[in-house]
Amino acid sequence: MHVLLTGVAGFIASGVAKRLVAEGHTVTGVDNMNDAYDVRLKEFRLREVRPLIEFIEADICDRDAMARLFSSHRFDAVINLAARAGVRQSVENPWVYFDTNATGTLNLLDLCRRFSVSKFLLASTSSLYGDAKTQPFTEAMATDTPLSPYAASKKAAEMICHTYHHLHGIDVSIVRYFTVYGPAGRPDMSLFRFTQWVSEGRPVILYGDGSQSRDFTYVDDIARGTVLAATKRVGYEIINLGSDAPWVLIDTLRLIEALAGKKAQIEHRPMHAADVKATWADVTKAKTLLGWKAEVDAKTGITRLVDWYRANREWAKDVETG
Repeated sequence: MHVLLTGVAGFIASGVAKRLVAEGHTVTGVDNMNDAYDVRLKEFRLREVRPLIEFIEADICDRDAMARLFSSHRFDAVINLAARAGVRQSVENPWVYFDTNATGTLNLLDLCRRFSVSKFLLASTSSLYGDAKTQPFTEAMATDTPLSPYAASKKAAEMICHTYHHLHGIDVSIVRYFTVYGPAGRPDMSLFRFTQWVSEGRPVILYGDGSQSRDFTYVDDIARGTVLAATKRVGYEIINLGSDAPWVLIDTLRLIEALAGKKAQIEHRPMHAADVKATWADVTKAKTLLGWKAEVDAKTGITRLVDWYRANREWAKDVETG
């Protein structure tokens, strides 16, 4: 199968690229290499995957560039992982989130229609569930009260996917990710930040009292689930990918302290209005449809993250984490 993988220098997409190639697929990866966060992380990931794939620097918001790409290649599937991610940042600049997450997705779907690409996967987010009181979160729950422009932009992307499935018969898998972490992860995420701040003796900014919980899911598990969903005919399905084992945030910080051998200097800040108190994935559908469940527990995954940071500390200590 020849796959177009967008956002290939991203945290999750680079792992998906490796898995696709390992399973015998051909990958053309695109990424605009923007500076939404420290580009050194993207360059690090790209160095690992570039020998394995065809890489093209391009932006999914550029309709003409994408049309030229589809004209010159014959894709069997599109995996759209290009996105502006992050809840708090989306409050500051919602426009760029809708440009990439909604309009960019529309551009790709319409090119799938024009060039008869029959399979499309969209990476979505657990942020759509908002501050739902019922847990764990199931795919059937209402997602019409997003708390951030990021979540709203992903909701828009999911809806246009359904429209193109209904009108044009494109087979669509939508995977909702739950708090993905691991080596070379996004530096705006709590586990990367905690690891850097504790390791370097910097103040650890903790929003709220630390009692909020997250369904932390290791990146390799997410990559495996994404490839399974992208290579299976489902019609139109939304599928949670999460660990189904939430951790309290302050407990992750205590584990990082133990692994780093240093005590955190905590500075408490109020919880952001766009943040949620807890996330927890019901992964029944992923087990049933894909035969998937998370395999890496949080203690193992966080240990791998801290080990990666230690091995790359020379430059990782200077990565901007906000």
